[in-house]
Amino acid sequence: MSTTQSPYNERPQGASTPFDPELSAVLDGMSELREALPRSPAMVARWRARLAEVAPEPTLEELRDGGTFEVHERSVAGPECAPEISLLIARPAGLGEGAPVIYHLHGGGMISGSNRTGMPVILREWAKPLGLVVVSVGYRLAPEHPYPAGIEDCYAGLVWVSRHAGEIGGDPERVVVAGGSAGGGLTAALALLARDRNGPKIIGQLAMCPMLDDRNDTPSARQMAGRGVWDRTSNEVGWACLLGAACGSADVSGYAAPARVADLAGLPPAYIDVGAAETYRDEAVTYVTRIWQAGGDAELHVWSGGFHGFDQMAPDAAVSWDARQARTRWLHRILNR
Repeated sequence: MSTTQSPYNERPQGASTPFDPELSAVLDGMSELREALPRSPAMVARWRARLAEVAPEPTLEELRDGGTFEVHERSVAGPECAPEISLLIARPAGLGEGAPVIYHLHGGGMISGSNRTGMPVILREWAKPLGLVVVSVGYRLAPEHPYPAGIEDCYAGLVWVSRHAGEIGGDPERVVVAGGSAGGGLTAALALLARDRNGPKIIGQLAMCPMLDDRNDTPSARQMAGRGVWDRTSNEVGWACLLGAACGSADVSGYAAPARVADLAGLPPAYIDVGAAETYRDEAVTYVTRIWQAGGDAELHVWSGGFHGFDQMAPDAAVSWDARQARTRWLHRILNR
Protein backbone atom coordinates (compact mmCIF):
# COMPACT_ATOMS: atom_id res chain seq x y z
CA MET A 1 0.00 0.00 0.00
CA SER A 2 1.56 3.27 -1.07
CA THR A 3 1.64 6.12 1.42
CA THR A 4 2.91 8.78 -0.96
CA GLN A 5 -0.65 9.79 -1.76
CA SER A 6 -2.47 8.28 1.17
CA PRO A 7 -6.19 7.55 0.96
CA TYR A 8 -6.30 8.46 4.64
CA ASN A 9 -5.61 12.16 4.12
CA GLU A 10 -9.30 12.80 4.49
CA ARG A 11 -11.76 14.75 6.55
CA PRO A 12 -13.19 13.02 9.61
CA GLN A 13 -16.14 10.77 8.89
CA GLY A 14 -19.30 12.01 10.60
CA ALA A 15 -19.36 13.87 13.89
CA SER A 16 -16.06 13.73 15.77
CA THR A 17 -15.79 12.72 19.41
CA PRO A 18 -14.95 15.89 21.39
CA PHE A 19 -11.73 16.33 23.29
CA ASP A 20 -11.72 16.92 27.03
CA PRO A 21 -11.50 20.72 27.54
CA GLU A 22 -8.22 20.53 29.48
CA LEU A 23 -6.73 18.26 26.83
CA SER A 24 -7.98 20.42 23.99
CA ALA A 25 -6.07 23.38 25.41
CA VAL A 26 -2.88 21.29 25.40
CA LEU A 27 -3.49 20.18 21.81
CA ASP A 28 -3.80 23.81 20.75
CA GLY A 29 -0.21 24.37 21.90
CA MET A 30 1.18 21.34 20.05
CA SER A 31 0.72 22.52 16.47
CA GLU A 32 4.41 22.29 15.53
CA LEU A 33 4.77 18.75 16.84
CA ARG A 34 1.55 17.64 15.18
CA GLU A 35 2.66 19.11 11.87
CA ALA A 36 5.85 17.02 12.10
CA LEU A 37 3.93 13.75 12.42
CA PRO A 38 4.97 11.40 9.60
CA ARG A 39 2.67 11.44 6.59
CA SER A 40 4.83 8.98 4.62
CA PRO A 41 7.71 6.58 5.40
CA ALA A 42 10.09 9.15 3.92
CA MET A 43 9.29 11.45 6.86
CA VAL A 44 10.34 9.00 9.60
CA ALA A 45 13.85 10.44 10.00
CA ARG A 46 12.44 13.95 10.30
CA TRP A 47 9.91 12.75 12.88
CA ARG A 48 12.64 11.13 14.98
CA ALA A 49 14.74 14.29 14.85
CA ARG A 50 11.80 16.46 15.89
CA LEU A 51 11.00 14.16 18.80
CA ALA A 52 14.61 14.34 19.97
CA GLU A 53 14.33 18.13 20.03
CA VAL A 54 11.05 18.49 21.89
CA ALA A 55 11.12 15.36 24.06
CA PRO A 56 14.74 14.22 24.55
CA GLU A 57 15.24 10.84 26.19
CA PRO A 58 16.32 10.99 29.85
CA THR A 59 19.92 10.26 30.75
CA LEU A 60 20.83 7.49 33.16
CA GLU A 61 21.62 10.09 35.80
CA GLU A 62 18.25 11.71 35.36
CA LEU A 63 16.57 8.32 35.74
CA ARG A 64 18.57 7.67 38.92
CA ASP A 65 17.02 10.84 40.34
CA GLY A 66 19.74 11.64 42.84
CA GLY A 67 20.06 8.06 44.05
CA THR A 68 16.33 7.35 44.36
CA PHE A 69 16.69 4.56 41.80
CA GLU A 70 19.41 2.10 40.81
CA VAL A 71 19.60 2.13 37.01
CA HIS A 72 21.92 0.42 34.55
CA GLU A 73 21.90 -0.92 31.00
CA ARG A 74 22.79 -4.47 30.07
CA SER A 75 23.26 -6.18 26.71
CA VAL A 76 21.81 -9.69 26.50
CA ALA A 77 21.37 -12.30 23.80
CA GLY A 78 18.83 -11.38 21.16
CA PRO A 79 16.90 -13.72 18.87
CA GLU A 80 18.82 -16.47 17.09
CA CYS A 81 21.16 -15.03 14.43
CA ALA A 82 20.27 -11.47 15.47
CA PRO A 83 22.17 -8.76 17.41
CA GLU A 84 22.15 -8.47 21.19
CA ILE A 85 19.41 -6.37 22.72
CA SER A 86 19.78 -3.63 25.31
CA LEU A 87 17.81 -3.89 28.55
CA LEU A 88 17.43 -0.90 30.85
CA ILE A 89 17.13 -2.30 34.38
CA ALA A 90 15.86 -0.05 37.17
CA ARG A 91 14.69 -0.49 40.77
CA PRO A 92 14.13 1.72 43.79
CA ALA A 93 17.29 2.04 45.86
CA GLY A 94 17.30 -0.44 48.73
CA LEU A 95 14.55 -2.64 47.29
CA GLY A 96 14.73 -6.18 48.67
CA GLU A 97 15.00 -9.42 46.74
CA GLY A 98 12.12 -11.22 45.05
CA ALA A 99 10.27 -8.10 43.88
CA PRO A 100 7.66 -8.20 41.11
CA VAL A 101 8.95 -7.30 37.64
CA ILE A 102 7.48 -4.94 35.06
CA TYR A 103 8.77 -5.86 31.61
CA HIS A 104 8.29 -2.63 29.66
CA LEU A 105 7.87 -2.26 25.89
CA HIS A 106 8.16 1.38 24.80
CA GLY A 107 5.90 3.25 22.43
CA GLY A 108 6.70 5.16 19.25
CA GLY A 109 4.52 3.83 16.44
CA MET A 110 7.00 1.00 15.74
CA ILE A 111 9.30 3.64 14.21
CA SER A 112 10.70 5.64 17.14
CA GLY A 113 11.48 5.57 20.85
CA SER A 114 13.97 3.69 23.02
CA ASN A 115 14.10 1.69 26.22
CA ARG A 116 14.20 5.01 28.10
CA THR A 117 10.92 6.28 26.62
CA GLY A 118 8.30 6.76 29.32
CA MET A 119 10.56 5.47 32.08
CA PRO A 120 10.48 8.50 34.43
CA VAL A 121 6.72 8.11 34.95
CA ILE A 122 6.96 4.33 35.33
CA LEU A 123 9.66 4.64 37.97
CA ARG A 124 7.89 7.40 39.87
CA GLU A 125 4.34 6.02 39.74
CA TRP A 126 4.84 2.24 39.59
CA ALA A 127 8.32 1.15 40.68
CA LYS A 128 8.66 3.23 43.83
CA PRO A 129 5.15 2.99 45.37
CA LEU A 130 4.67 -0.68 44.45
CA GLY A 131 8.25 -1.88 45.02
CA LEU A 132 8.98 -3.14 41.50
CA VAL A 133 11.95 -3.97 39.33
CA VAL A 134 11.48 -2.49 35.85
CA VAL A 135 13.17 -3.96 32.79
CA SER A 136 12.69 -1.95 29.58
CA VAL A 137 13.72 -3.50 26.27
CA GLY A 138 15.34 -1.70 23.36
CA TYR A 139 13.79 -3.51 20.41
CA ARG A 140 14.71 -2.88 16.77
CA LEU A 141 12.62 -0.29 14.93
CA ALA A 142 10.98 -0.21 11.52
CA PRO A 143 11.45 0.55 8.68
CA GLU A 144 15.11 -0.43 9.06
CA HIS A 145 14.02 -3.60 10.85
CA PRO A 146 10.53 -4.71 9.77
CA TYR A 147 8.42 -7.43 11.36
CA PRO A 148 9.28 -9.78 13.04
CA ALA A 149 12.46 -8.08 14.36
CA GLY A 150 10.77 -6.00 17.06
CA ILE A 151 8.53 -8.65 18.59
CA GLU A 152 11.29 -11.27 18.47
CA ASP A 153 13.58 -8.87 20.35
CA CYS A 154 10.83 -8.40 22.94
CA TYR A 155 10.43 -12.16 23.29
CA ALA A 156 14.18 -12.70 23.69
CA GLY A 157 14.25 -10.08 26.44
CA LEU A 158 11.32 -11.74 28.21
CA VAL A 159 13.12 -15.09 28.11
CA TRP A 160 16.18 -13.44 29.67
CA VAL A 161 14.08 -11.86 32.42
CA SER A 162 12.44 -15.19 33.18
CA ARG A 163 15.80 -16.95 33.48
CA HIS A 164 17.74 -14.19 35.26
CA ALA A 165 15.15 -12.34 37.35
CA GLY A 166 16.86 -13.42 40.56
CA GLU A 167 20.09 -11.71 39.48
CA ILE A 168 18.32 -8.33 39.39
CA GLY A 169 16.29 -8.87 42.55
CA GLY A 170 13.14 -9.90 40.73
CA ASP A 171 10.66 -12.76 41.03
CA PRO A 172 10.32 -14.77 37.77
CA GLU A 173 6.87 -15.92 38.89
CA ARG A 174 5.55 -12.34 39.07
CA VAL A 175 6.22 -10.68 35.71
CA VAL A 176 3.78 -8.18 34.18
CA VAL A 177 4.30 -7.00 30.60
CA ALA A 178 3.35 -3.37 30.00
CA GLY A 179 3.54 -0.83 27.20
CA GLY A 180 1.79 2.03 25.45
CA SER A 181 0.89 2.66 21.81
CA ALA A 182 3.27 0.49 19.76
CA GLY A 183 4.40 -0.94 23.09
CA GLY A 184 0.77 -1.72 23.88
CA GLY A 185 0.43 -3.66 20.66
CA LEU A 186 3.69 -5.46 21.37
CA THR A 187 2.42 -6.23 24.88
CA ALA A 188 -0.61 -8.00 23.42
CA ALA A 189 1.52 -9.75 20.80
CA LEU A 190 4.05 -10.89 23.40
CA ALA A 191 1.31 -12.40 25.57
CA LEU A 192 0.10 -14.33 22.51
CA LEU A 193 3.60 -15.45 21.59
CA ALA A 194 4.41 -16.62 25.12
CA ARG A 195 1.13 -18.57 25.18
CA ASP A 196 1.69 -20.24 21.82
CA ARG A 197 5.37 -21.08 22.43
CA ASN A 198 4.74 -22.29 25.98
CA GLY A 199 7.15 -19.55 26.95
CA PRO A 200 7.81 -17.55 30.11
CA LYS A 201 5.02 -17.08 32.61
CA ILE A 202 3.27 -13.70 32.51
CA ILE A 203 0.80 -12.86 35.28
CA GLY A 204 -0.63 -9.77 33.60
CA GLN A 205 -0.54 -7.59 30.49
CA LEU A 206 -1.09 -3.84 30.69
CA ALA A 207 -1.63 -2.25 27.27
CA MET A 208 -2.18 1.49 27.06
CA CYS A 209 -3.75 2.89 23.85
CA PRO A 210 -2.50 -0.23 22.03
CA MET A 211 -1.66 -0.41 18.31
CA LEU A 212 -3.45 -3.64 17.39
CA ASP A 213 -4.84 -3.61 13.85
CA ASP A 214 -2.93 -2.86 10.65
CA ARG A 215 -6.19 -2.61 8.67
CA ASN A 216 -6.65 0.87 10.16
CA ASP A 217 -10.29 1.08 9.11
CA THR A 218 -12.41 1.20 12.27
CA PRO A 219 -15.09 3.85 12.80
CA SER A 220 -12.83 5.68 15.28
CA ALA A 221 -9.92 5.69 12.79
CA ARG A 222 -12.19 7.34 10.25
CA GLN A 223 -13.94 9.56 12.77
CA MET A 224 -10.70 11.01 14.17
CA ALA A 225 -8.82 11.32 10.84
CA GLY A 226 -6.81 14.53 10.84
CA ARG A 227 -7.53 15.24 14.52
CA GLY A 228 -5.58 14.84 17.73
CA VAL A 229 -2.27 13.02 17.88
CA TRP A 230 -1.26 10.02 15.73
CA ASP A 231 -4.23 10.03 13.39
CA ARG A 232 -5.15 7.55 10.69
CA THR A 233 -2.45 8.70 8.26
CA SER A 234 0.38 8.53 10.82
CA ASN A 235 -0.93 5.15 11.89
CA GLU A 236 -0.79 3.94 8.31
CA VAL A 237 2.84 5.06 8.10
CA GLY A 238 3.78 3.08 11.21
CA TRP A 239 2.12 -0.07 9.94
CA ALA A 240 3.52 0.32 6.42
CA CYS A 241 7.04 0.68 7.85
CA LEU A 242 6.56 -2.46 9.94
CA LEU A 243 4.84 -4.67 7.37
CA GLY A 244 5.73 -3.30 3.94
CA ALA A 245 3.59 -4.51 1.05
CA ALA A 246 1.78 -7.01 3.29
CA CYS A 247 0.12 -4.22 5.27
CA GLY A 248 -3.64 -4.59 5.14
CA SER A 249 -3.50 -7.90 3.31
CA ALA A 250 -4.55 -11.37 4.42
CA ASP A 251 -0.89 -12.29 4.95
CA VAL A 252 -0.34 -10.36 8.18
CA SER A 253 0.55 -12.40 11.27
CA GLY A 254 -1.36 -11.99 14.50
CA TYR A 255 1.99 -11.57 16.25
CA ALA A 256 2.36 -8.35 14.24
CA ALA A 257 -1.27 -7.24 14.52
CA PRO A 258 -2.95 -8.97 17.49
CA ALA A 259 -6.44 -7.93 16.31
CA ARG A 260 -6.08 -10.60 13.61
CA VAL A 261 -5.72 -13.51 16.06
CA ALA A 262 -8.79 -15.76 16.04
CA ASP A 263 -8.25 -17.40 19.44
CA LEU A 264 -7.82 -15.11 22.44
CA ALA A 265 -8.35 -17.80 25.07
CA GLY A 266 -5.72 -18.68 27.65
CA LEU A 267 -4.13 -15.25 27.94
CA PRO A 268 -2.93 -13.62 31.18
CA PRO A 269 -5.25 -11.04 32.78
CA ALA A 270 -5.34 -7.87 30.70
CA TYR A 271 -5.74 -4.19 31.48
CA ILE A 272 -6.39 -2.13 28.36
CA ASP A 273 -7.18 1.56 28.23
CA VAL A 274 -7.64 4.05 25.43
CA GLY A 275 -8.88 7.57 24.80
CA ALA A 276 -12.40 8.06 23.49
CA ALA A 277 -11.09 10.62 20.96
CA GLU A 278 -8.33 8.66 19.26
CA THR A 279 -7.68 6.32 16.35
CA TYR A 280 -7.22 3.19 18.49
CA ARG A 281 -10.47 3.42 20.47
CA ASP A 282 -12.56 0.90 18.55
CA GLU A 283 -9.86 -1.69 17.94
CA ALA A 284 -9.03 -1.67 21.66
CA VAL A 285 -12.69 -2.06 22.66
CA THR A 286 -13.16 -4.90 20.18
CA TYR A 287 -10.03 -6.68 21.38
CA VAL A 288 -11.09 -6.61 25.02
CA THR A 289 -14.60 -7.72 24.10
CA ARG A 290 -13.15 -10.72 22.28
CA ILE A 291 -11.03 -11.63 25.33
CA TRP A 292 -14.19 -11.66 27.44
CA GLN A 293 -16.01 -13.71 24.81
CA ALA A 294 -13.16 -16.25 24.97
CA GLY A 295 -13.62 -16.54 28.73
CA GLY A 296 -10.66 -14.36 29.62
CA ASP A 297 -9.95 -11.84 32.37
CA ALA A 298 -9.76 -8.25 31.14
CA GLU A 299 -10.40 -4.74 32.37
CA LEU A 300 -11.21 -1.92 29.94
CA HIS A 301 -11.15 1.85 30.43
CA VAL A 302 -12.16 4.31 27.71
CA TRP A 303 -11.23 7.78 28.92
CA SER A 304 -13.70 10.46 27.89
CA GLY A 305 -12.19 13.11 25.64
CA GLY A 306 -8.74 11.49 25.63
CA PHE A 307 -6.48 11.83 22.59
CA HIS A 308 -3.65 9.39 21.91
CA GLY A 309 -1.08 9.52 24.70
CA PHE A 310 -3.03 12.22 26.55
CA ASP A 311 -1.80 11.21 30.01
CA GLN A 312 1.84 11.77 28.97
CA MET A 313 1.33 14.96 26.97
CA ALA A 314 -1.10 16.55 29.43
CA PRO A 315 -0.07 14.95 32.73
CA ASP A 316 -1.79 17.51 34.96
CA ALA A 317 -5.26 17.18 33.42
CA ALA A 318 -7.84 15.57 35.70
CA VAL A 319 -8.56 12.75 33.25
CA SER A 320 -4.81 12.02 32.99
CA TRP A 321 -4.54 11.65 36.77
CA ASP A 322 -7.53 9.33 36.78
CA ALA A 323 -6.07 7.17 34.01
CA ARG A 324 -2.68 6.76 35.66
CA GLN A 325 -4.15 6.03 39.08
CA ALA A 326 -6.47 3.37 37.64
CA ARG A 327 -3.49 1.57 36.10
CA THR A 328 -1.59 1.65 39.38
CA ARG A 329 -4.57 0.24 41.25
CA TRP A 330 -4.90 -2.61 38.73
CA LEU A 331 -1.19 -3.41 39.04
CA HIS A 332 -1.51 -3.51 42.83
CA ARG A 333 -4.41 -5.95 42.56
CA ILE A 334 -2.79 -8.21 39.98
CA LEU A 335 0.50 -8.38 41.91
CA ASN A 336 -1.25 -9.32 45.12
CA ARG A 337 -3.57 -12.06 43.87
